[in-house]
Amino acid sequence: MKLETLGEHVANATVFKGPDEKPFLAPRGVLLNNAVFAVCDTGQNRVLIWKNPDQGFNRNPDLILGQLDGVTTSRNQGDSASASTLLYPTDVWCDGKKIIIADAWNHRVLIWNQFPRTNGAEADIVIGQPNFNNNQPNVEGMGKSPTSKSLNWPYGIYCDGERLWVADTGNRRVLVYNTIPKNSYSAADYVIGKPSFNERDYESEDPIWPYSIKLSEKGELLISDTQFFRVLYWSNWKNALEKKAEIVFGQEDLSKSGQNQFLLQPNKRCLNWVYDSCFYKNGVLINDTGNSRLLFFDHIPKNNNPEATLVIGRPDFNTSSEYSQTLMGTEKAIYWPFSIRILGSKLVIADTGNHRIILTDLKF
Repeated sequence: MKLETLGEHVANATVFKGPDEKPFLAPRGVLLNNAVFAVCDTGQNRVLIWKNPDQGFNRNPDLILGQLDGVTTSRNQGDSASASTLLYPTDVWCDGKKIIIADAWNHRVLIWNQFPRTNGAEADIVIGQPNFNNNQPNVEGMGKSPTSKSLNWPYGIYCDGERLWVADTGNRRVLVYNTIPKNSYSAADYVIGKPSFNERDYESEDPIWPYSIKLSEKGELLISDTQFFRVLYWSNWKNALEKKAEIVFGQEDLSKSGQNQFLLQPNKRCLNWVYDSCFYKNGVLINDTGNSRLLFFDHIPKNNNPEATLVIGRPDFNTSSEYSQTLMGTEKAIYWPFSIRILGSKLVIADTGNHRIILTDLKF
């Protein structure tokens, strides 16, 4: 990678392609906190976790979930779904003890109550399915109505150590659990984006394809609404239970849904297949996946469709995924990044299109 393509707003960038024996393949989810560094190695149906991230990651992971060893990669371990298998995992949360994984294509969320000691350990709890062997959308199959207990392509999760939020993407809603479930097939307490748990119809003013969820320490909520090329903001997550989004990033209002706002090239305002976002300092950092860039907004705006303050990953606001550095291959720059995490001033990017993780320091 040409690290200078990240731009002037970051420093000390490094590239991590995963273990030598089996490098990453299309990693969609990443996590970094004081306890662990974790990667959803989505294309290889596994999640890798390193303890003590301050010791670096160029070593074998402390734990692999979804596979029994570091070289096998089969979907559901080449068999049907079970308590130890994964199929296209896309997000992970861990506090060093408890682990929660969005097992997206098994239409479920798995929970380990204690940090396992062996690879391929069985989960303790399954959310979204009545048992560990069932893996149909909404339990009974495609086309069936959702319930407070069912899931359909749950791509994103967020946990504050007490509550759990699940981006139930295929059902076009977000589920909220007041406490991390202690029993399998638990019902959610609240739903965001629908008037009831059983509703299938949707309006443009609601989250259409919610892929990721982030909360600030103050309780502010961001939902990356991929299919409508926007990020939705509420000043408090509880407001989202009854009210439409207060601010829209990437569109003029909640009725609009243009890819790059139907422009021929991106600018400071528009978004393209946005898969993630997070709070940073007083503002918001948006992972503008389809444009292969990150946009930072240095404050929470008062109006929709705000202009970004700076861009990471592209030389200017008008450059998209395809440009001079990607004509002969994509590896020189970030390409279709799916997930971002920030710890202090450390930024971690799941550079999905290049099958690698980028770690760098923010300079702003």
